[in-house]
Formats: sequence, C-alpha cells, structure tokens
Amino acid sequence: MKARVFGALRRRDVGSLRLAVGAAITGVALSVAACSGGGTASAPSSGGASPTASSQPSSQPASNQVTVQMTDFHLALSQQNFTPGTYTFVAVNSGQAVHAIEVDGPGVSDQQTDDVQPGQTARLTVTLQPGSYEMYCPVDGHKTKGMDTHFTVGGAGESTSPSEPGASTGGY
Repeated sequence: MKARVFGALRRRDVGSLRLAVGAAITGVALSVAACSGGGTASAPSSGGASPTASSQPSSQPASNQVTVQMTDFHLALSQQNFTPGTYTFVAVNSGQAVHAIEVDGPGVSDQQTDDVQPGQTARLTVTLQPGSYEMYCPVDGHKTKGMDTHFTVGGAGESTSPSEPGASTGGY
C-alpha cells in the first residue's frame, strides 16, 4: 500500500515540477526578450542603418535624440537648434512610400539609413560639428519633391537659414 501512495505522490510531484520549470523558463525568456528589445517600441526598422550609421545604446540622452518625420514628400525635424555633439536621428516613415534620410555636412559625408518602409523607423547617429548641414531623402526623386532640409550647428539660437518659407522643415 505504501508503494502505491508513494508512486501517486511521485507522479503528482513530477507534474508540479514540470509546471514550475516551465514557468521559470517562460519567465527567463520574457526577461531576456525585454532586455534585448533595442529600446524602440515602434515597428522594426528595415534592416537597420547602413554601415556608416550606428545605433546608440539606451544611455544616449533624450536631448540628443531628434525625431525626423518622413511623409510624402516632406521632412520635419523635432528640433531646429543644434549645438556640436553626437545626435541620433530617429527617422519615422509616416508616409505611403519608402523613404530614408541622408546627412551631409562638416565631418559627415553621405551617412544614411537604409530604406525605411511605411510605418517603420530607422536610426542614424552622427557627430555634428559647427557648420551647415543638409538632410534629405536619397530615394530617387524624393529630394526634388521637397524631402530636403538644411540646418546649422553652432551657438544657441542658430538654426536653419534658407530664405524660402518652410525650408527649415523641408517640403511643402
């Protein structure tokens, strides 16, 4: 009789053990997934940035992160005043077409994101020095349709300077 009771307890304990191990594995998997999420809650980027661009770790100060809203056919920066330093441009494609961003200026030449599909984002990290910069969409024909903006990096109060209205955010 003892063998029967012992066997029944054993089966029940094994089932409980399996449940506990399964729960522990699930908890560890969720923790690992949360820690390796890349710091962005938006849709995944299309392949990330090109080799000339790099992702910044989550220790990047929020003040040096600039959102670039890309629509058909317009670029809008979340800030207009820049001081020298490292910035991460977060390119958000809110349009219906594929877009990207490219930055050219002092110390920055042809640095760009990969193509960004509608609804997705990409990051481009660059170090800006004092001077004038151009940001535009390098996808064929998009720059001439208005996806082009200029900004100046310098002291406080300096920003975009093209004389046409709306030039600081590009497009129409």
